[in-house]
Amino acid sequence: MTRCSDKENDDDEEENDDGPETSGSTREKKRSKGDKHVSFPPDENIVSGFAEHTDGHVDSCLTLTEVSLAYCRSCDRHQVEPRVCILEQLKMGTCVRGRMKRLDLGGERLDLGSCEALEVVLKSLRFDFINLRAARLEENGASSLLDMILYYESTAHLDLSDNAHVGTSAWRALAHLIKQSVCLSRLDVCNVSMVDYRARSLSKALQTGHLAVLHLDNTQLSGTPLFSLVGALKSNRALLELHLSNNMLNSYQDAMQLGDLLRYNRTLQTLELSDNAIADAGLEELCEGLRLQTGGLKALLLRNNHITSDGMLHLAKALPVLKALEVLDMGDNSLGNSGLQTLKEALMANRSLLHFGVACTHITCEGAVALAEYLAASPQIRRLDLRGERGEGGRPHGPLPGPEDQPLSSDTGSGQHAQTRTGESL
Repeated sequence: MTRCSDKENDDDEEENDDGPETSGSTREKKRSKGDKHVSFPPDENIVSGFAEHTDGHVDSCLTLTEVSLAYCRSCDRHQVEPRVCILEQLKMGTCVRGRMKRLDLGGERLDLGSCEALEVVLKSLRFDFINLRAARLEENGASSLLDMILYYESTAHLDLSDNAHVGTSAWRALAHLIKQSVCLSRLDVCNVSMVDYRARSLSKALQTGHLAVLHLDNTQLSGTPLFSLVGALKSNRALLELHLSNNMLNSYQDAMQLGDLLRYNRTLQTLELSDNAIADAGLEELCEGLRLQTGGLKALLLRNNHITSDGMLHLAKALPVLKALEVLDMGDNSLGNSGLQTLKEALMANRSLLHFGVACTHITCEGAVALAEYLAASPQIRRLDLRGERGEGGRPHGPLPGPEDQPLSSDTGSGQHAQTRTGESL
């Protein structure tokens, strides 16, 4: 169908008004100025395809067998082979009201066509967990897949770890997913270098996102990336758990940033900093922020951070004023007997701590006595982790007695898990 422009219509009217007195050259000039056309294809060719957005609260009308058949047809359209692992999961899985437990694509090589073919699955089902760890995603495929996960609100937990080669457009799509999704509550992006654009993009998204749990283990966050992340999280009111283990975080600038995070963020409940280099000086910075956490942080995990008995002086100042801290893990640090002696009175003054981890902290019988005195005065304590500690003669410490009304069993043998009344582990 061809339509004339308004300009041409106007010129025709002017030509009619001039009548026969208008010369041929003048008419030709006017016609050339307005000789513009807009062409449209036939109506049936204007729209090449469409996809309806389904409400996540509406029950799926498709069985898993029907979804599997639809996936195979989608693969044919995109000229890719159906993934055996996907077909097996759809065959063996259980679907309850349109929801499955997980979609595991870990280790699969997913090019653009393979990702596009997955749309019918993401449109038809919701998943508690989508695993894309080490999926070898291509740039266009990754951004397309993340856009679909956002559009269909496909999952509550997404793991994108070990995808180091994902580029700028995919990170842009991930940032959009974090900002816009109302279903995504946990994101894992571990073993990826979080530098330059990646750190800035993620930090900006976290200013307004709805994530509750974020795992950024082994992502080279030390320095500027951590500065960007903390800047965003100071005002974040949604994130409840932040896991930053094995990031080479140091006792100077990094610890200062984390101390600021604890000062200004009052909604964060779990901070995981294990396997870094916070050391005694960094612990002092953290404790300065902790002392302002009168009703926020519930779990602080500081395993293997080169902390010594000297750092316990700073922790002893913070513990008595903490009203919410329930889990403190200081395992794999050189606290020694003197460190526990320094902490004993502060631990007794604290009434919120439920789980205390001091595994592999080089304590002997003297330290065990200090812990026993702490337990006797602390009826609320549920679990004490003493794995790897040995008494005189190289023998493992025996079970430490708890209060008579709330008995505490503590198995301290090397390689064994300490026991609790509820069977939980720290």
